[in-house]
Parts: sequence; C-alpha cells; structure tokens
Amino acid sequence: MSEFTKTAIVTGASRGIGKAIALRLAEAGMNVAVCARNEAILSTYNDSRIMPVIADVSDFNQVEELVNQVLEQFGRIDVVVNNAGITRDNLLMRMSNEEWEQVLQVNLTGTFYVCRAVIRQMLKQRYGRIVNIASVVGVAGNPGQANYAAAKAGIIGLTKSLAKEVASRQILVNAVAPGYIDTDMTQVLSEQQKQSIVNHIPLGRVGQVGDVAELVHYLVSDTNMYITGQVINVDGGLVI
Repeated sequence: MSEFTKTAIVTGASRGIGKAIALRLAEAGMNVAVCARNEAILSTYNDSRIMPVIADVSDFNQVEELVNQVLEQFGRIDVVVNNAGITRDNLLMRMSNEEWEQVLQVNLTGTFYVCRAVIRQMLKQRYGRIVNIASVVGVAGNPGQANYAAAKAGIIGLTKSLAKEVASRQILVNAVAPGYIDTDMTQVLSEQQKQSIVNHIPLGRVGQVGDVAELVHYLVSDTNMYITGQVINVDGGLVI
C-alpha cells in the first residue's frame, strides 16, 4: 500500500510531540486528521493534507464522532497515534481523587476509546498501524506522578494485549515511550530541575520532538512489517 493513500489520526496534536508526528506523517504523503480540544491552536495548521477535528478523547461520544468524520472524509483509517495526555502532578499522599481520575480518564481511557473505535475498521481492511505514546515514567515510575505513571503503564499493557488480539489481521500495535523531550510540558521546569534530569541521561542532552516523530513514522510505515507489541524508549539512555 502506498503511503500516499494512507489516512492517519493523531490525537493530542495541537503542539509538541503530537504536532511533530502529524507534520511528519503529512510530509510522508498521508492524509492526517489532527485531534485536540483547542480549536485556536489546531487552526495554525496550514497543510492541505491535514484535517483538524475538535474532540476530547476522554468522551467516548466525541471519539465516535471523530472516527465518523474521518471515515466520511477519507473512507478509511490506516494509522492511529494516541498521543493525547495531561498531567496533574502531586505526591500520592496529597493527590486528590480528581487529579487521579482526570489523568487516568484522558491518558488511559482515552487511548482505549480511540483504539476500540478504530479497530473494527482496521479489521475489515486487514491492515492497520497503531502507536500509543507511553512514557519512560510508565516503565520506571517517578515521584509525584503516580497517576501519570499508572496511566502510561496501563497504556503499555493495553498495547501488548491489543497487539496479540489483532496480529492475524496484519495490524501492528506498538508503544513509544519518550523520556525527557523538549516540549511546552517540560519547559515549565526550572533550570536546576532540567540540569538534574540531563545529568542522568547517558547521551547528556534532552531529546527533540523530531526524535519521537521519526520513530513513529517508521513504525506506521510499510518499512515496518514485523514489529508489534513492543515498547520502544526514546530517552537518550535514561532508562536502560
């Protein structure tokens, strides 16, 4: 199948890693539906291959509408990248029910909703590529992020289970676990906090959104025909 004919959905695509992935897939010739809650930021896209869709992945009805819009516009869904996520950091002993539930609902349940909404179409096509954006925090844990770590660890389990369910239909499902990537989310850290993290990275530097986008592009391209159910860290060696 030519990449020119593929259609992709990228959630959490208003900025950072999600936007970099969306632009990379469009550059590769795919039609890309970019999904986020922020209409103003989505309107900054000016690529004719990119279709902005306002949707909250934590709301199943909005996810269903997203998928219906993409199918109506392009007729098929070949690639899905689940990147939508939020943080509500706090020590567990101080973490509110709302901080826990909001992160789990968006990051984990939202990924489940999107996967469930697209998988039937991919099964009919006997083709599909799903990449779920996890985090090294879901692999190694992190103080003050029990909710985020739990959600990302859940995504890893979801990825491996779904990969086993759909492999016979040539649908590949993988997870990418970024480490410390230079984004709006990490720029709020103090210089001291940033340097402390960099000191633990064997490559001695932070990652860029393009590092993640290139790996995602490889995983969803037809160059990849045999990698599924894997979790690949993009972290400069932070978690080895």
